[in-house]
Amino acid sequence: MAVHETRWKIDDLNFSRMALDEVRADETLFYMAGSASFIESGTHLYAQNLADYFHGDAEVVSWLHDQWEPEELQHGEALRAYVHHAWPEFDWESAYRSFLDEYATYCKVELLAPTRALEMAARCVVETGTATYYRALARGTNEPVLHELSSRIADDEVNHYKHFYGFFRRYREQEGVGRARVLAAISRRTMELKSEDAECAIRHLAKAHAPERAGDAAYIRQMSARMSGIVRRNLKPAATLKMLMRPLELPATVQAVVQYPITQFMQHVFLR
Repeated sequence: MAVHETRWKIDDLNFSRMALDEVRADETLFYMAGSASFIESGTHLYAQNLADYFHGDAEVVSWLHDQWEPEELQHGEALRAYVHHAWPEFDWESAYRSFLDEYATYCKVELLAPTRALEMAARCVVETGTATYYRALARGTNEPVLHELSSRIADDEVNHYKHFYGFFRRYREQEGVGRARVLAAISRRTMELKSEDAECAIRHLAKAHAPERAGDAAYIRQMSARMSGIVRRNLKPAATLKMLMRPLELPATVQAVVQYPITQFMQHVFLR
């Protein structure tokens, strides 16, 4: 495997700058940073699935293993370090192992899209969702280290989006996939953005952080809603929707006709 030089390093973050008094009592922030650290740290599962799915395409597989996976795992390591500095009493490793046992059951090759072009379109949606999450988190916090970390991760996710989009265009030409199928793939993956992944992470965080609430479904839903509220209040819908719609590559004349109903649908799903 080639050695990839990441765009930034964890050592670039100065954790001594953390405003601990501001974050330690913020339960929602704990769950936002903690759940993101779990999901990003589990990237190796998806990376292997994608590498298996795109077996034979050396360019894609090399990029997944040499750039995408290391950068995503660094996100997980940096977020874990943030959680450790803010809440040193939290047993991250034990909680993560519990999370990973369940999370691994969600990561299956058979759950990927039916064609390579459509899977690349789906990956564009995922990167749109993660970039949006971290941009919103950066805007929604005054804590300087989390702001910097979230901004750095968001920039990485946008760069990943550009790669997946480039691969999508190549496969679209090879497969002759029409816009209707691309729209269906984008719509389906958009509706899955608020997926069981995040709820799984919240449950396992609660199991270790507040054991008495771990089986409280109402509490889990409430926490998920609070996290979504922070994202909703701090995202920029126009930029998000532009990223979501880009794989459709609509001609200007067609876009003028269909952009409004597509935008309304995407806003309903993404901002619900």
